[in-house]
Amino acid sequence: MLGYTVVRGGLGLLTVRRACLAPRYAHSAPRNEYRPIKKVMVANRGEIAIRVFRACTELGIRTVAVYSEQDTGQMHRQKADEAYLIGKGLPPVAAYLDIPNIIQVAKDNNVDAIHPGYGFLSERSDFAQACSDAGVRFIGPSPETVRKMGDKVEARSLAISAGVPVVPGTDAPISCLQDAQVFSKTYGFPIIFKAAYGGGGRGMRVVREYEELEENYQRAYSEALTAFGNGALFVEKFIEKPRHIEVQILGDKYGNVIHLYERDCSIQRRHQKVVEIAPAFQLDPHLRNRLHADAVNLAKQVGYENAGTVEFLVDRQNKHYFIEVNSRLQVEHTVTEEITDVDLVHAQLHVCEGRSLPELGLKQDKIRVNGCAIQCRVTTEDPSRGFQPDTGRIEVFRSGEGMGIRLDSASAYQGAVISPHYDSLLVKVIASGKDLNTAASKMSRALAEFRVRGVKTNIPFLQNVFSNHQFLHSTVDTQFIDENQELFNLKPTQNRAQKLLHYLGHVMVNGPTTPIPVKAKPSSIDPVIPPGTMGDPPVGFRDVLLRDGPEGFAKAVRAHRGLLLMDTTFRDAHQSLLATRVRTHDLKKISPFVSHNFNNLYSLENWGGATFDVAMRFLSECPWKRLQELRALVPNVPFQMLLRGANAVGYTNYPDNAVFKFCEVAKENGMDIFRVFDSLNYLPNMLLGMEAAISYTGDVSDPMRQKYSLDYYMNLADQLVKAGTHILCIKDMAGLLKPQASKLLIGSLRDRFPDVPIHVHTHDTAGAGVAAMLACAEAGADVVDVAVDSMAGMTSQPSMGAMVACTKGTELDTGIVLEKVFDYSEYWEVARGLYAPFDCTATMKSGNADVYENEIPGGQYTNLHFQAHSMGLGNKFKEVKKAYVEANKLLGDLIKVTPSSKIVGDLAQFMVQNNLTRAEVEERADELSFPLSVVEFLQGYIGIPHGGFPEPFRSKVLKSLTRIEGRPGASLPPMDFKALEEGLRSAHGDEITPEDVMSAAMYPKVFQEFREFTANFGPVDCLSTRLFLDGPKIAEEFEVELERGKTLHIKALALGDLNKAGQREVFFELNGQLRSVLVKDTVAMKEMKFHPKAQKSIKGQVGAPMPGKVLEVKVEVGAKVEKGQPLCVLSAMKMEMVVNSPVAGTVKAVHVTADSSLEGDDLILEIE
Repeated sequence: MLGYTVVRGGLGLLTVRRACLAPRYAHSAPRNEYRPIKKVMVANRGEIAIRVFRACTELGIRTVAVYSEQDTGQMHRQKADEAYLIGKGLPPVAAYLDIPNIIQVAKDNNVDAIHPGYGFLSERSDFAQACSDAGVRFIGPSPETVRKMGDKVEARSLAISAGVPVVPGTDAPISCLQDAQVFSKTYGFPIIFKAAYGGGGRGMRVVREYEELEENYQRAYSEALTAFGNGALFVEKFIEKPRHIEVQILGDKYGNVIHLYERDCSIQRRHQKVVEIAPAFQLDPHLRNRLHADAVNLAKQVGYENAGTVEFLVDRQNKHYFIEVNSRLQVEHTVTEEITDVDLVHAQLHVCEGRSLPELGLKQDKIRVNGCAIQCRVTTEDPSRGFQPDTGRIEVFRSGEGMGIRLDSASAYQGAVISPHYDSLLVKVIASGKDLNTAASKMSRALAEFRVRGVKTNIPFLQNVFSNHQFLHSTVDTQFIDENQELFNLKPTQNRAQKLLHYLGHVMVNGPTTPIPVKAKPSSIDPVIPPGTMGDPPVGFRDVLLRDGPEGFAKAVRAHRGLLLMDTTFRDAHQSLLATRVRTHDLKKISPFVSHNFNNLYSLENWGGATFDVAMRFLSECPWKRLQELRALVPNVPFQMLLRGANAVGYTNYPDNAVFKFCEVAKENGMDIFRVFDSLNYLPNMLLGMEAAISYTGDVSDPMRQKYSLDYYMNLADQLVKAGTHILCIKDMAGLLKPQASKLLIGSLRDRFPDVPIHVHTHDTAGAGVAAMLACAEAGADVVDVAVDSMAGMTSQPSMGAMVACTKGTELDTGIVLEKVFDYSEYWEVARGLYAPFDCTATMKSGNADVYENEIPGGQYTNLHFQAHSMGLGNKFKEVKKAYVEANKLLGDLIKVTPSSKIVGDLAQFMVQNNLTRAEVEERADELSFPLSVVEFLQGYIGIPHGGFPEPFRSKVLKSLTRIEGRPGASLPPMDFKALEEGLRSAHGDEITPEDVMSAAMYPKVFQEFREFTANFGPVDCLSTRLFLDGPKIAEEFEVELERGKTLHIKALALGDLNKAGQREVFFELNGQLRSVLVKDTVAMKEMKFHPKAQKSIKGQVGAPMPGKVLEVKVEVGAKVEKGQPLCVLSAMKMEMVVNSPVAGTVKAVHVTADSSLEGDDLILEIE
C-alpha cells in the first residue's frame, strides 16, 4: 500500500506545557523574538472557534469569542472565557466580516492575538494588516503572504516561478463576462470559475456549454461576493475527473518549512469536500514525493509562516497541477493531526509567539505517518433533494463514539437551532485505524450510532460512501459522487420514537387527528385479554381450504353437522356500531383467543368494505399490515372479506385488471374467502369470488311486493350457480328478512340447490335477527353471520351467544363453548368503551322496526344518524328516514347496499336540507343541482338497476350528459400498474410494496395523505387506543412497544406556552431522557398571519426547496414561462440555488420579493 514507515506514538512535544519548552530549546532560535500570548480572540464561529479555544486552554491562554446577533445561542460563545457581540444590526455573515468592529473588540479587551479560523476573514490580507496595524498578532501568515496566496492569480504566478506545474487559466481576475467568453473560445469547454479571494467551493462553478456561461458567471460572482466580500473571479480550464490532493505545510518566522504529508479530498459535491483521507490511498510514491517537494518549495519561495495547505489536482496520467494555497487552517486539518500526532493549532500558536519549528521538535525527518485517518462532515443537508440545506431545531442528538473516533462540533446538541444563515456543518467525525479499511469500518460504526432528529442530515449518504467497494479498494476522483448514483439509494431513517412524540404532542395540543362525531372521551380502562392456552391453535376450516381447495372446502361445509357461524366482530359489527373505527391494536390483542377457542368458525370477517379506506383515512394505519398481522395470529380460521364487485373496496368502478389484481394481492396476504356482491345485483359484476352474495331487499313473503319476488332471487341464484360459485350467500344488509320470509327463501334455495352451501347475512336493526337466523338455519342454511354479544344487536349482527345457546343440544348445535363466548364478549364490552366518541349509542338508544319500511342498511342507519346530528338535523332524523323512502322510490326502488345505499341517502338528505317533497323533486328535476353520486348513478356508473332507470326522472336530470351502457368496468382502460408504481417510487422512495400500489390504485388521494401522515408521525398503530385518540395526561407514564424487544418508556411532562411562531413546546421523558417537540397550535395559528405554503398536489404552485433568502425574482405576474425556466434565486448557508419552473404556463401570482426570508415549502409563486 504506502511506502511509509509506521511509528507508533509519534510526537508528543506539542502537548507539553509552554514553560517546559523555553530552556530545553534555548539554543535553537533567537530569544528576543519570543513573545508569549496571554489572550486569543477567534474571529470566527462554530466548531473551529471551539477547536482553537480548546488548544488555548490546554496552553494556559485566555480565550475571547465574538458572535453575531443570530448566534447568541451558539455554543462557541459559551466555550470561551469572554464573549462579545459584533456586527450589531448587520446581516448574519456581514457581522463576521466587520473588520473595524472585530479589531475594536480586540483592542478594548487586551487581546494579544486573533485566530481567523477558516472561511470569513481567514484569507483576507486587509484583515491581517488591520491586526498588525492595531498591534494585535494575526495567527497566520504575514499580511503580504496572505495577499499573495489569497489572490489566486498571483499565487499561480508564484507557482510558475517556483517551477510548479499549473492548470491553464487567466493571469488576473476577470473583470466582466466578456473576459470569460474570450477565455472559453481560446481553451474550449469545460471551464471553471473560482473566487479569487476565498475557497471552500464558494463562488466555484463549472461551465460545460456556452449557453450556461452567463448564468454561472452571475451565480459565481454573487456567491463569492456574499462569502468573501469580493466577487472577483478567475477562470481555468477544467480538468476532468482529477484527484484532489493537498499537502499540509507548516512554516516559522525563521524560514523553516516542513510538510505533514498529504490528504486526499477527492470526494466532493459542488466542489465542497465531503470526505477527507490522510494519507492519500494508493498514491504513487514518486508522485507523493514531487507533491511534497513542490509544496515546500513554493512555501519557502514566499517566506511562508504558520499553517497552510497547498492544493493540487492529479490527472489520470499522474500529472499534478497546482490549484491554490489556503493560507489558513483547513477544515480537514484533523486527519493530519491524527496520523502525525502533531497538534496544528498548538503549532500555530507557538509559531505566532516566535517559536521555531526545530524548537518545537518539528523537523522533517522526525515527522512520520501513523496509520490512516478519515474525516467526514456531517451536515444538515438532504442528499435526496440535491443536498439542500435543512434548518430547524435539533430535537434529538446522540453521537457515535468509542475507540478511534474523534468528534469536532459546536451546534450538535439537543435543542440547538440550525439557522439558514451559516454553513450547514453539524459535526466533523474523524476515524483512525491502522489502514483505510479499519478506519472506514470505525467510521461506519460511529455513523450508525448517530441519532439526529429534527433536521435532515447527510448521514445515510455518508454510510453509503463508506460501504462503497471503489472507495474501500481503489482510488476515487472528484466525479466519484456523480458517477456512483447508488450512493443516493438512501436507507430511510425510521425515527419512530420522535415521530410518535410529535403525534402525542399534536393530540395534546390540537386534539384527535381523526374526526370525532360526538363529545365523548375514550374509557380510561383497557380491556383484559381472557386467559387462554399456549402453543399452536387447533385445526380449523382454513386447514380444510388449504388442503382441499375451494371445491373441497364447499363440500366440507355442506357435509358439516350443525350450524356454522361467521363472526363479524372484526369488521361489520364495528362498522355498524362504531363507525368502522376499531383499530388493529385491539383486534390483535384478542386474536390468539379467537384462534384457540373458535377454531370451528366457518370464517372470520375482518377486512374489506369500509375498513380498507377508513384504516388509512381515519386510523392512519395500513390495511394490508392489519391483514398480515391478523393472519399470523389466526392461522386456522378462514378470513373473509367483503368485495363490492367492480367497486372492489371503493365507491367507484375500477378496470377489471385492477379488481383482479387487488384480489390476487389480498390472497397473497392471507385472505381466503371473497364475498362478492353488487349493489344492484348486477350479475356481470358478481362473477368473481368464491362466495357470491345476492343482496336482499323487499319481502318475499309479501305477495303485494313483486319487483323483488321469490322468482327474482331464484333466477339470480340459478345464474350464479351455473357460473360456478362455490357458496351462495343471501346478504340482507338492512335486516329485512323476517322469519317467514327466511323459511320461504332459504327453503326454496335448499330445494333447488341441495349440494351448494348457503350462507346468510343480516342486521338486527329491528330486533328480530336471532329469530330470522334460526329460521334460516332450520330451512337449510349452512352458515349464518353473528357478532359477539357486546358488539351485537341494533344495526349490527345477531348475538353469537344467543345463537349458540338457542341451538345447543339440537341438530343445529354450533359446537362452540358458551362460556368462551362470555369471555370474548367481556373483552369487547370493555374495548367498546375506548371508542365512546364513535359509538352509535351516543345518539341512537335502540334499534327500530321502522327499518321494514325505510329499508336503510344497518351500517348506513348508524352513519345517517351521526350525519344528521353533525349537520344539525338530529331532531329531523325521522324526516330523513321518511325522505329515504321517498328517495328510494324516486330512483326506482333500488337494492340498497354500498354504494347504492349511499346514493339514496345522499338524495334523502338533499331533500330534507332543501325542504323538497318527492313530487317537487320530480317536477324540478331539470333545474335542481343534485348530489354527484345521484347524477353518476343515473349515468350508469355503477351498473344497470333491476327494471331499468326511472324515467322521465333520469332524462330530466341528465339532459345531455353521457350515459354508460352495459357493465361499466368493461369500458374502462386497464390500469397501468407499472406507471403507478414508478410514480409512487418517485414520490415516496423505493420502499414501495405491491400492497402500496394497490392502496394507491383504490384510493390515490387517501393513500397520499396516509403516507404524508406516517412520514410526520410514524407508526401510530403501536399506540394504545386511548393514547391514539386522546393523548396522554400530564405526568402519565406508559409504554409503547415498537416491535418485539423494543419498548419505549414515555412520560408526559408539560405543555408549554404559545410562542411567536404559533407553536407550543411539549415535554416528555423518553427512556429516562428529556425530549421535547414543537407543535403548531392550529387554533391559535388561525389568528396569526404566516406565509402560505405551496400545495404539493397543485403542480403550478412553486415552493421554496430550502429555507433561505430571496436574492432575485426573475419573473413577474402575467409572464409566460417554459418548463425549466429560472424563476428566482435563493441563498442559504452561503449556497445559491436557482428555482426553475416545474411547468409551462403563465405566472398567476408572485408571493415573494427580493430579500424575502423563506422557510422550506413557502409559496414563491403560482403558475397556471
